[in-house]
Amino acid sequence: MRLSTHFRSLALGLAGALLLTGSAGAAEVRVMISGGLTAAYKALVPEFERQTGHKVLTAFGPSMGTTVNAIPVRLERGEPADVLIMVGYALGDLVKKGKVIAGTEVDLTRSPIGISVKAGAPKPDISSADAVKRALLAAKSIAYSDSASGVYVSTEMFQKLGIAAEMKDKARQIPAEPVAGVVARGDAEIGFQQISEMLPVPGVDIVGPLPPELQQITVFSAGIATVSKEPEAGKALISFLASPAARDAIVKSGMEPITAGATH
Repeated sequence: MRLSTHFRSLALGLAGALLLTGSAGAAEVRVMISGGLTAAYKALVPEFERQTGHKVLTAFGPSMGTTVNAIPVRLERGEPADVLIMVGYALGDLVKKGKVIAGTEVDLTRSPIGISVKAGAPKPDISSADAVKRALLAAKSIAYSDSASGVYVSTEMFQKLGIAAEMKDKARQIPAEPVAGVVARGDAEIGFQQISEMLPVPGVDIVGPLPPELQQITVFSAGIATVSKEPEAGKALISFLASPAARDAIVKSGMEPITAGATH
């Protein structure tokens, strides 16, 4: 029976990962990962484990902020980590602080910001900046994340649209929870977050990405933590996630893969 194209891609990606691990025995690879890449990551890790023999242990949390599970907070309290997968500029900040080994950073994906509404609710027109402005002014409640997309929406996009004052009383940041979950419960009429973080959440309809004149693409990157006890196995995992093997899962999760090997 002929191998499918997808299976051949997986085999090639894992061949690269195995080259990095060499003859080393199976390792436990501890990963801290933020929401943007989670869906693709969960789909890919079992195959990586099966082919390499490594065991991947994962802790989830936002790339920034002060919540108890935020990746910088986890690191500050001494939680073990080999691989960090998070917003690229936040990873860069951790390099500067000595928490990530310089030169190990690899850009994995580009992720657009999208808008969601409760499943079955009318979808607003978001085809242009003016249309988005009208939709936001008409909405009773708006939610945005406490990570990269929310920082942009609250500190740049509202100002760009000239509605920052109008948003103060009805737009709120959602800490440590997918924005789509808040929208699904009916606690917010409109939600902003990376599309990849909204897709796995039931009970919402994704209206679409922000129009080009408002869009801000978030790059998600990976690097090796300074405290890593399994840096080679960690590098193998990063290599796999950046390989053609990961492409289908990344695209399916609403993101654009970045060419393997592209670094900061």
